[in-house]
This record gives sequence, C-alpha cells and structure tokens, in this order.
Amino acid sequence: MARINNRNPDSSGLKKILVVATRAFSMFVVLTILTSALLSMVALGVYLHITPDLPLTEDLGSSEKSIPLRIYSKEGKLIGEFGDKRRSPLEYKQVPQQMINAFISAEDERFFEHFGVDYVGMSRALVSYIKNRGKKKQGGSTITMQLARNLFLTSEKTIRRKLLEIVLAVRIERELSKKQIMKFYLNKIYLGKQAYGVQAAANIYYGKNVDKLSIAQTAMIAGLPKAPSNYNPIANPKRALFRRDYVLGRMYDLDYIKEEVYKKAINEKITAKIHKAVTESEAPYIAEMARQYMRRQFGNMAYRNGYKVYTTISLKLQDTGNKSLRNALLQYDRRHGYRGPEMHKNMPVNASNAYRDKELSSLSVIGGLLPGIITTVQQKSVTVYLKGGTSIELDWAAMKWARKFISTKRTGRFPRTASQILKVGDIIRVHEENGKWILAQIPTVSGALVSIRPKDGAILAMVGGFDFRKSKFNRVTQAKRQPGSNFKPFIYSAALKKGFSPASIFPDTQIAYEQDGNRGLWSPRNPDGKYLGPMRLREALARSRNLVAVRVLQEIGIGYGIDHAANFGFAKTQLPHALSLSLGSAEVTPLQLVAGYAVFANGGFRVEPYYITRIDEYGKGNIYVAEPWIACQKKCGKDIKGYPARRAITAANAFLMTSMMKDVITRGTARKALVLKRSDLAGKTGTTNDQKDAWFSGFNPDLATTVWVGFDAAKNLGRGEYGGKAALPMWINFMRVALKGKPVRRLKPPKNLIRVRIDASTGLLARGSSGKVVTEYFVKGRQPKVASFENAGAPGSPNAPGPGAPGAPGTPYTSGPGSPGAGGAPSPFPGAPVESRRTPNHVTRQGSTPERFDSRQHPSSSGRQGSSRRALPPVRQIPPPGSPEGVF
Repeated sequence: MARINNRNPDSSGLKKILVVATRAFSMFVVLTILTSALLSMVALGVYLHITPDLPLTEDLGSSEKSIPLRIYSKEGKLIGEFGDKRRSPLEYKQVPQQMINAFISAEDERFFEHFGVDYVGMSRALVSYIKNRGKKKQGGSTITMQLARNLFLTSEKTIRRKLLEIVLAVRIERELSKKQIMKFYLNKIYLGKQAYGVQAAANIYYGKNVDKLSIAQTAMIAGLPKAPSNYNPIANPKRALFRRDYVLGRMYDLDYIKEEVYKKAINEKITAKIHKAVTESEAPYIAEMARQYMRRQFGNMAYRNGYKVYTTISLKLQDTGNKSLRNALLQYDRRHGYRGPEMHKNMPVNASNAYRDKELSSLSVIGGLLPGIITTVQQKSVTVYLKGGTSIELDWAAMKWARKFISTKRTGRFPRTASQILKVGDIIRVHEENGKWILAQIPTVSGALVSIRPKDGAILAMVGGFDFRKSKFNRVTQAKRQPGSNFKPFIYSAALKKGFSPASIFPDTQIAYEQDGNRGLWSPRNPDGKYLGPMRLREALARSRNLVAVRVLQEIGIGYGIDHAANFGFAKTQLPHALSLSLGSAEVTPLQLVAGYAVFANGGFRVEPYYITRIDEYGKGNIYVAEPWIACQKKCGKDIKGYPARRAITAANAFLMTSMMKDVITRGTARKALVLKRSDLAGKTGTTNDQKDAWFSGFNPDLATTVWVGFDAAKNLGRGEYGGKAALPMWINFMRVALKGKPVRRLKPPKNLIRVRIDASTGLLARGSSGKVVTEYFVKGRQPKVASFENAGAPGSPNAPGPGAPGAPGTPYTSGPGSPGAGGAPSPFPGAPVESRRTPNHVTRQGSTPERFDSRQHPSSSGRQGSSRRALPPVRQIPPPGSPEGVF
C-alpha cells in the first residue's frame, strides 16, 4: 500500500518567500546604515575640507561696505557725495513691510520657514530643470544663500562653490536671526546702476526714500536681483516691466496685496530714471575741499567706508553767497557789453521740439543761466525755446542793455532793435530775475566770497567761482592775488603799535623813488590823482590815500610792518620787503585776508579758519572732532570745545582799527554800505594797480566776509571798476541777508582808552577857537599834550607847511634811512629816495611808548601737542583739515 504525502505545497513556498524577504531586508538595513555612514563621512569630509575657506559670519558687518563719502552742512543737510558705489544702510525696522514681502515673493517665499537651504524649493528647481531638458527655468537659492554668495563667494558655477554657499548659508542661519539676515540682504544686494541695497536703489531710480515708493515701484526694485542688467528699468524697460508684473502677481498669489491694489499697480507706468545724489545746498567748493582732505587721510577707502563729514557751512549763508556772487558778476558783465550768442544753429523753419532739445542737450545750466534757442525775432522782442518744451519771450527791457562788447574799457552803442542783438538760431543764455526773464551770458570775469565766524574761524560760506561746473578752481583758497588797499589796515595797525594814533598827521603829497637798473622813478599815486596835503591817519584810511600809506610804512620800517602782519596769519615769505607792501603788492588768498580781518572783528585774537567740525564712520561713530582756537575776551570757560586763542594785537589796537574802518563805510570809499543801516559794520575797499583786482573786506563782531572780483588771467577790469563798485555790492547783498534780524553789536572801548576833543586839521588838543573839532580815542597817557593854535595851519603859523616842508606845493616828501623810526628801511626798489630823508614835523605821534602785546607766533594746527589743554572726547587722531593745498 502506497504512502500518502501530507505536506502542503503552498505553505512551503510562503516560507521560502519569507526567508528571502527577511534576508533582503537585513541586507537593505545593513546597506542603509553603511550608506548613511558613508554619506555622513563624505559630508563631514566635505565640510572639513571647505570650512577653512569659509569667512566668518561676523564679517557680514565689516565686509566691503562701499558706502560713499557724504559731506554735510552744519545743519546736517547733504552738500556732496563721492563714491563709485551707492549704499544707504537701513535698520530692519526702517524697511517697509511691503518691501520685505516683495522680495520674499520674488526670491524666497519660505524664507521665514527654512534653515538657510530650502529643499522644497531646490527639489522644485530640479524638477523644472529636468522637464526643460537641462535649461534653468527656476532657481533654488534662498535669500540666505544669495547673501552668502554675493558677499563672500565668486559667481563661478561649480559644485564646490555651491557647497560653500550651502554650508555658509546654514552657518549664517545658525548665528543670525531672520531679521538680521533680511537686513543685511536688503542693504547689500546689488540692484544695478551702482546701487547696493534697496534705499540706494530707491534714491537712484526714483529719487525718493523706500518708505515713499508705490507698490509698483517696490515690486520693480524687488525684481532686480535676478539679473540687474537684464531687468533694469533704465537699460531694458520692457523686460523690467515683465519682471515687475511677475513680482506683483506673486505678491497677489501669496495674499500680500489685495486684488484692487494689484490691478492698480499692474497698470502703473514705468517712472524710473537716473537720479543723482540730491544735495540740499550748492556748496561744491567746500565739498571738494572735504573730499580732498578725506582722500589724503584714508586713500580710496574714503569713498567706501561710509564716512560722514560735517562741515561748518551754513545753508542760508551759502545760498546767499552763491546768489550774491553771481549777481555781482552778471551786473559787471552787463556794464561791459554783450559778447554775442554762445553759438548759432541753422534750424529748419518748422523744427520740432525734439529737434531743438537735441541741439540743446549738450548744454547744462551754468550758475542759474539756462540755455535756449531763438525761434522768432520781432522789432523789440524775441521768443526763446528752452529745453523741455518751454518757450518764453524776452521783451525790450530784458535785452536793451546788450551793447556790443569791444573791450573791458569800451562798448558799442545801445541797440535800437532786437535784430541788432540776436537772430533766429542763436543759442543764448537767460535767467530769471524778480520773476522776469533776462538776456544773459556766462561771465568771463571771476569772483570769490568767503565768510567766517570771527570768534573761532568757522567758515560759514565759501563760493570759489561763478559755477563749479564751469571751473573747479577754488579762488578762495587757490587764487593768490594782490589785495591792494585791502591790505592797508594791517600796516595802519602796525603804526598804532609803534606809537602812532588815529590822529597822527601824515602828508598826502607827491612822492618818488629811484629804481635800480635805470628803470626810472617809482611814483605811487592816489586813485583820483589828487594830493590833499596833511591829514590824520583816520581820514587817510577812510579815503584810501595811497601816499599816506607809503609814508606810514616808511616811518615804521618795512621789516617792522612785515613782522606785525605776520601776527595776522600772513607768511613773512609772501610779503615783499618793499614800500609797495603798503599798497598791497603781496599776493594773498581771500581766505588769508578774511582771517586777518577776523582779528579786528574778534577784539585782537588770531584764529585759524576751519571747515570740518566732525567725521563719523559707518559702524564706528565719531572718529574726529575739531578743536578750534576760540577768541575769549575774558578767561575762557571750561565748557568751550576748543582752545583759547592767543592775541595778535591788543584790544585797544583792535578797537581803534575797527573804529577807523567804520569811517570807511560812514564817510569813505564804502559809503554804499550805509544802505544796510547798521552802525556795527567796518571794512576796507581794495583796488590793485591798473584795476586788475577789486576787493572788499568787512565785518561786525558776528561775521567777517571778504569778496573779490577779477579775471583769472589778470587784466584791467575797466574804467571805474574799483573795489567800491565791482566788489562792494556783492558784500552788501550777502551781509543784508546774513545779518537780517541780528541785533546791532555796540563796540565797547577797552578801559585803557579815553576820548579827547582834538582839532581836526592838526590832531592836537582842541581850543575854543579851533575850527573843526572832533573826538578821538587815545591810549591813556598817550593823548596829545599840546593845544592847537587858533590859526593853526595858516601861513607862517608853527604848524603850517613852509618851503621845503612836507605838504608844501610842489615839494615831494620821503622819509628814508636815518629818520626816526624808519629803522634803515630800504625803498621799494633799491636806490636812494629822490628828496629829503628827514622826518618832517607833520609826521606826528602822541607819546613815545609803543603798545605792548603778546607777539608770539600763533601756533599752527600741527603744533598743538605738548601744551597744556583739556582733551576733547577720545577720537582717532588724524590731522585737522588745513594745508597749503587745502585751507591755506
């Protein structure tokens, strides 16, 4: 009987399957563990390999900032910006939320969720890459990865660079908060046109801050990081519009904006255009001085480290200075005739505005003068097309001044019709004056204006020329010109120190000197060619009598005069050892002159002009504080931010000179300034030989201002163009605004001065029978002791000029070597004087004891160390901004 097999074939197969499955699973587990270990080892190896090449995340704050150098007025308003790259860093809280939303929508919607690397986004990018057959359609980089790449890595497309980017992004996320990362990203991302960061982009493309942007403008900026050159609204408006609309769509999809906002923004036209840094006052000459100083101190880093330089410039005074100088030069130009149009274009009869704009495109506005093209000419008027589509009419009153220019000394006849001046196609200049358009021309004459605070030398306004775009040459600091009679107060001050008084008598009579080399006689003259005989020093300064000034310097000695002038800041090497120094033959800058006049204004202290108050560096704060010399009439208080200035002259000397220069305005060569109706103004006109330079320097205790008019290539300014005509109006217009609302400052005489009634013709004590009696100030003990005779000055009287005496008709007078007080001073040109060398009785002084004052040289900025002073808050030690190519 056969055996029956009881085994179930299905059960046996299942067991085999289970065994195989178990073995396979075990192998999978083992392989998984081995693979994970291997991947971990590889990852660790990669990390260890690339870690040495990674920068530290703390370098985020100190990495290349590329923040431009910015120059500010004393009010904190921008007056200059320098740098190839533009950044304006913001704090996170200063960035509008919609700007953050726009960047998240465009670049990284999961920014606040991932840890630096968005694997979801990377997977989506990979799928897109495969679907598009290797063409990149969607990026996988997060905002953190972009920040890492832009700041620390190159743009090369390699696996190693990508690994570095990922690892660095993870490290950044681990060490910084999301807000910090977003802040760095929005401040440092490149957005085209040298703009780094959203604030710089908003300034450049729209001329406004980020908080003033519309949603459409915000989306436009947020769309730039993908490709700043390809999606730039300036370079490629169509692609920029497409990208902007994409960002708006993403913002709508993510519910950052509502439907109505989206529809309005999508229909907004592109308004982007290049906006340069908007300065809030036109002060390019002082801004350039600050730039040069920073460049000398910090090299190219001056334009990248985010320095802020705060100057002493006052917005109000700077704007007033610009207008005053330009108006003075335009008025001078009108007096000397019209040189004709800048150029002529043969225009089509029916030329379009676009055609005219093209012809004008190369011409910029210079000093407020707009370029335009003549389109029609009538009998007594013309029509002018201005760039941008505006047409204006010039009536006869606007152009009748335009006599033909022949030379500075000669003009043609006044025109009778407009066609005698202009024709169709002429390109001219116009400017607006009191709401009316006037025919103008860019002046060929130059000018300068500088105003400082006498108390400490702070430069409050500086105009170095008609327009910085026309000429970058700064005539305030770089133009060395002869000051003419503007230098006389320093010589008269030396005479007061020597022992003379404002009442001392000097003859205003003809004088002549022999010159070496058979060059004939040097015979200085008065501007009017007249000789007024003996007069007091006060009167001579008010009337600007040249011959008295020459005799004063001869009397005190040339060397003595030079030493005294050095106390005002003039270098002895720039002062000629000649009597012509009394007439201003030295070459000085307007800034040196105004610094000298500040000594009179502040009561006798020498201060140094300065223009930088402090310097800040981005991320570090204050690194420099100015330490000016400060004029303190009494002992300086402990709260002054600087150092006590040293005396250049005594308080009595400063008072007497100020009093004498007041007379220049009240009854002398600057009487036009009486229009200001102030009793606290003093100053002096100046005109050089052959009228090549016109000056006025004037002051009150609050402000000292010097103005100059002349040609850069020195030549005659024209008949009658003296300091009182060419330069003084500029000073008046400036001071009218600068001192408006300020109380009149009464000048108090020092206690060692007394007032004495004197005879105006002799300078001696007045008697009841004296003719004209005036009061004069004298230092106590040095007032006149002798009374004037009743008939003083009459022929035969003790004080009358007799034959051969100074002041006698036809008798030249000179006081040469050997005369009292002359000190053996040579003539302006080596050689003996023509006439007598004796000192006449008409050169009178009261008393014999010279003034005493501290004649030590005022130390320069570089010589401040080693003296006892209170230290200001600790800052980085860098030299103050003063140098031959800078201030002096």
